[in-house]
Amino acid sequence: MSDTPVTGAIWAALPVPAFLIAWRDGHEMILECNPAAELFMATSSAQLSGEPAFDRLSIDAPIEEAVERARANRAPIFINDADVCTGDRPPVLCNLQLAPMNDTGQTLLMLIAPREIAGRLGRTQAVKAAAKSAIGMAAMLAHEIKNPLAGITGAAQLLSMNLPMQDRELTDLIVAESRRIVKLLEQVEQFGDQRPPDLAETNIHDVLERARRSAIVGFGAHMRIHDSYDPSLPPTWADADQLLQVFLNLLKNASEAQPAGGTIRIRTYFERGLQLRGREGRRLALPLHVEIIDDGPGLPAEIAENIFEPFVSGRENGTGLGLALVSKIIAAHDGWIEVDQRPGQTVFRVSLPMAPAPGTRSKPPRTPKETR
Repeated sequence: MSDTPVTGAIWAALPVPAFLIAWRDGHEMILECNPAAELFMATSSAQLSGEPAFDRLSIDAPIEEAVERARANRAPIFINDADVCTGDRPPVLCNLQLAPMNDTGQTLLMLIAPREIAGRLGRTQAVKAAAKSAIGMAAMLAHEIKNPLAGITGAAQLLSMNLPMQDRELTDLIVAESRRIVKLLEQVEQFGDQRPPDLAETNIHDVLERARRSAIVGFGAHMRIHDSYDPSLPPTWADADQLLQVFLNLLKNASEAQPAGGTIRIRTYFERGLQLRGREGRRLALPLHVEIIDDGPGLPAEIAENIFEPFVSGRENGTGLGLALVSKIIAAHDGWIEVDQRPGQTVFRVSLPMAPAPGTRSKPPRTPKETR
């Protein structure tokens, strides 16, 4: 594929995994693969070259028959909705295309388009649009309601000083409910804060430990919290305080899903394969993964697809801002968050980029917080 600078550049720029395969020694052998395929397979082109293609790629489809038809007809073959497994990882739903590369049809180009990642990209754009639409509402609510509530709370407290004990229940209720609304408005303010993160080299495990310790002595005291950390995980490029808020929100969400107690597992691992387009337009690999796993009942089916959108909540009296704020923070870090669930297990997975080399680091310009 590197006959000319143009074809070499096109080959390297293909956004989906691409393989050249040919029949050798009784197998369909990999001749070459592009950078996207290296990420998909989590190994190098040099390691894959000369390997039997369908030993390294397990495809839940009649792939050998499709290869024969592509060669015999010297025409492209399409396979939709096939599970592709590359090793120990779970299978990925993909669309495949096989096409002869020359007149003889001996060398085939095989393109693999992971549908799961494409679907994620579409959903993240919807989440970002919903988040932006709520920012104006957040600023208005916080400014217009929070200040009068302080006056109401103060007045109720003054009234209670001159009331007999049996009549203070009503003023105590006013104070308690006013404080609850203030907490909600503080969440709204956080959600509406448009300042970019203060990025620095950050050890994910340090942040996770701070969140775990806070959970154990606070909202998660009724839970068993276990960790399984990959000690070789490199640092990420993040705002440690904002990441702490993310992990605290996820741990609190898992704890509230199991009021009678249960188990939360925190897992970290390194795995290539997921890429997103960063703020500067270039594709960014997200190989650092953190999973918050609980054994609760899971998310209601009617909200599972929209759980990261503002004001969507599966709990009675829930604000629907906690996970929306988590999604907003992770998006600002050029990261990705998703949720997987099956009976008895819910997994929130955060994927982040590695910290760049010291000479290439840059921070987004900081925007002063608006004062009122």
